[in-house]
Amino acid sequence: MNIRSLTRGDGVVIGAAVVLFIASFLDFLSADCPSGTDCTVPNAWDSLGTVMSVYLGGIIAAGLVVAGRAMPGRKVVGMDVAQFGAALSLFALWTILWTVVGIAGSAGAGAVLGLLGALLLAAGAVAAPLVPALKAPLIGAPRPQAAQPYGAQQQGGYGYPGAQQQHYGQQGPHGRQQPFGGGQSPQGGGPAQEFSPFWFAVPVARPLYPEDGSPAPIAELAPGTWYLAVDQRGPALVAQTQDGRRGVLQDTTGIQRG
Repeated sequence: MNIRSLTRGDGVVIGAAVVLFIASFLDFLSADCPSGTDCTVPNAWDSLGTVMSVYLGGIIAAGLVVAGRAMPGRKVVGMDVAQFGAALSLFALWTILWTVVGIAGSAGAGAVLGLLGALLLAAGAVAAPLVPALKAPLIGAPRPQAAQPYGAQQQGGYGYPGAQQQHYGQQGPHGRQQPFGGGQSPQGGGPAQEFSPFWFAVPVARPLYPEDGSPAPIAELAPGTWYLAVDQRGPALVAQTQDGRRGVLQDTTGIQRG
């Protein structure tokens, strides 16, 4: 998984999973030990039901949420992977909430921190697809160093074009911007200009559909990541992801060229 494809919502979910992991090793109950007495206070790992349903369950839920958004279309028991992870995070929150209520006055640091971590996890899993601020990339795209003409050979590794970002399209006569594919007419009725592959980034997450026209997306293009346009089909682009998958990007509005 490319770390640049992670969103802020994914960052919240991953942070909550780290909190749950740490909380599982802290004292689950608080106890007043008489002076000179060595008290053994249990943590979550001393209760198989608690650690599996709340702590490990929450960590697994976080992994499903992040993986589901990176690989849209995958199903678990008839549900989208990210939706299944969100449901599991709500179950973990429900379980730890009533567990802490049941031991009110005796809850230790592990139980309280576990409740906070489960609350953060559930909030991130549910709100991330709905809140625009959480859809923004966790790490922005690297700033290109120097401009290159359209169609020139890009420098650098895959996914990191060495060209200055430009809005999708090219400058036409009189300084007006033209959409890609609508450049100047060839002089003297000559042949149309061939397509030149170029790098681009999307402003928001957008689905990538199969080239055979199937309605189910094969991937999701994420903001902050560079993709390679290898062909054009009318207003749509044929794009290639970092793992070599190719598909059709139907919505090309507002994309940036590299």
